[in-house]
Amino acid sequence: MLIQSLTLALGLLSLPTTHAVPEFANHGTTSGWVDVKPEAQGTKAEVTNVVYRGTTGLKVTQTFIPGYQDRYHSEYVYNNGYKRGDTKFYGFAFRLADAWEFDPPQSFNIAQFIADFGDTKCDDWSPTTMVYLRGRTLYSRVKTGQLLPGKPCPPDNDKGDCSGGKNCQNTREFALKTDIDGGVWYRMTFQITWKSDATGQFKTWINGTKVHEEFNIPTTLLDDNREFSFRVGLYANGWHDDNHQMKGSQGFRQVWIDEVGVGSEFKDADSDRL
Repeated sequence: MLIQSLTLALGLLSLPTTHAVPEFANHGTTSGWVDVKPEAQGTKAEVTNVVYRGTTGLKVTQTFIPGYQDRYHSEYVYNNGYKRGDTKFYGFAFRLADAWEFDPPQSFNIAQFIADFGDTKCDDWSPTTMVYLRGRTLYSRVKTGQLLPGKPCPPDNDKGDCSGGKNCQNTREFALKTDIDGGVWYRMTFQITWKSDATGQFKTWINGTKVHEEFNIPTTLLDDNREFSFRVGLYANGWHDDNHQMKGSQGFRQVWIDEVGVGSEFKDADSDRL
């Protein structure tokens, strides 16, 4: 019996160890993403001259167009970002152009979670959490409220009016880092539990250091459990939202993205370990 037990134990030790793999991992290549073309005069490209790790990275650009009224997205899209109730880790490395103009401040978004709510008749594409730069400060946010088909829209386009069971949206932003520089790589990691009630959590690390942590909060909209995509790149939202005007003099913007991961563990979204 002792010999049999020892043999069994040694046999178990010899079995190969299994490791969880990221749900999604991209090492700075154009493959594996949903094919979404840039808007306006935006560009997306795989490059070899500016990378965080390995041999390739992703470069995105946007150019301001005087008189243009639409939006400025140049993003790489992963469709299965989250559904309400999920807990996931997300990560990517980003770098702004060396000569990035920070002043006067204007918003430039580098990551977001977004879904199509056109069927609610109260909104079209609605982003929840976004990651964006304004001046030298990097921000994120949570969006709460509800967007459900068949529910009334708020009056007078007041999206924050939640009375009477109306569809509504409220956002709350928070600063993550106040001294962002051009020409420097930053490694971002998030752990988010997506809940519309006060059971969610939101954690953020920059370069491995935790910079934000909240528990027992709502982190997303009450919806019908539709899928939100996860997008990284450049969305020059300030050029659209600020009355279609550009602040400052830099009408050409460049951002690099590399080592993007989504998964159930921190290492699945750590750009140093993907």
